[in-house]
Parts: sequence; C-alpha cells; structure tokens
Amino acid sequence: MPIDTSSGSTPEQPVSERIRARIQAAGARFHANDNISAFVKEGELDLLQEEVRSKLQGVLESLVIDTESDHNTQDTARRVAKMYVQEVFRGRYKQIPPVTEFPNIEQLNELMIVGPIRVRSACSHHLCPIIGKVWVGVMPNEHSNLIGLSKYARLIEWVMSRPQIQEEAVSQVADLLMERLQPDGLAIVMEADHFCMHWRGVKDTESKMINSVMRGSFLRDANLRREFLALMK
Repeated sequence: MPIDTSSGSTPEQPVSERIRARIQAAGARFHANDNISAFVKEGELDLLQEEVRSKLQGVLESLVIDTESDHNTQDTARRVAKMYVQEVFRGRYKQIPPVTEFPNIEQLNELMIVGPIRVRSACSHHLCPIIGKVWVGVMPNEHSNLIGLSKYARLIEWVMSRPQIQEEAVSQVADLLMERLQPDGLAIVMEADHFCMHWRGVKDTESKMINSVMRGSFLRDANLRREFLALMK
C-alpha cells in the first residue's frame, strides 16, 4: 500500500535561494561585484548572515579544525559571516548611500581633483584584501550636479565593498559618477596593493597595480589628461 506523504513537512527554503530566485525571475545579474539590495527583503540580511555562519562552520570542520575545544576558533564562523555580510561585502546588500546634489549655479567649468581616497576591497578570485587609493578628476559644465567631497568617498566605498577585480571596479566607479554628476569629463585613477600577490602565489610584496578610466573631455583632450595626471601627484 502506498504511503501518503502529502502532509509531511519540508525544510524551509534557505534565504539565499529565495533571494536568488527573485533575481533570476527578474532576469537580473548577480555577479560578485553586483549590488542586489533591490531583491533583499527587510530582515533577510540577518537570516543570510546566519546561513553564511552555518556554512563557514562546515568549512572550518572540513579544514579539520576542532572549533569545540579550540578557544580561538569557537566563534570564528560567526565573526567571519558578520564581516562578509555587514562590512567587507556590504556594497552588494545595502542600497546606494544618500547623496545630496547641488546645481552648478556659478557655472564652474575648471578642473577639480579629489583624492587620494583610501579604498578597501577584496579580490573576487581569492577573497584576499585589496588596499589602495583613488583619485577623481571632474570637468563640470553648467548643467552638472555638484556633490560634497565626503560623498565621493561614500560612493566609491559603496562600489568597492564587494568582491572585485580592480579593472572592473574603476569602470563601475566611473559609470556611477558620470551618472550622478553629468560632467563634461571624468577621470579615475586607482593604485592598489593586492594581497593575493603578497600572501600567496609569487608572494611579491612590492608590486602595485595602477589603472585609469578616462571619459568625455579627458578622453578627447590630451592636455587636460596631462594636467590631471600631473596635479594628481
């Protein structure tokens, strides 16, 4: 005689699967350096952090670490889960920070440079730290929006607080600032240490990576580009 299992309970779907299903239903992307805050409901970050903690505990066990008797690692899974969700990768789960914009009443049209802005991220290949500096050059026009100096740091931190590779991170920063400022031109330069080189692999502690993105008048005007690069240092 067949057994009736229709009334049997099923385990609750993990919160990560619910979030992933919403993203896929919307046809959106959820790469490591994407912001997915639009698909995370209120209260779900705490659940996601607990899910990450549980899975990190399994990683520690697979590394044959006795977290029951080792006082140094008894709470490591919780600490790392909180670090990932609330700090290091919060740019994936939190909405863009509020930024007050001001009209360019005085019709400023001279080069402005902001930096160096200290940035911290993580390599999406090995989840090792990326620590560096960013410089921003802006050529405003009469229709540009102006933002406070601290807002550059907040917007850049929001982009960098995700697993990244430096080349894509700089392009993301440029796209965001072009959208918010609507300038004639924008220049971004980033210089960073990559701990995936310091800590593992070749273990080269001296190498840095420097890359740039030029948009608008910075791309067209070699003299403006040279002025920015000279004043940047």
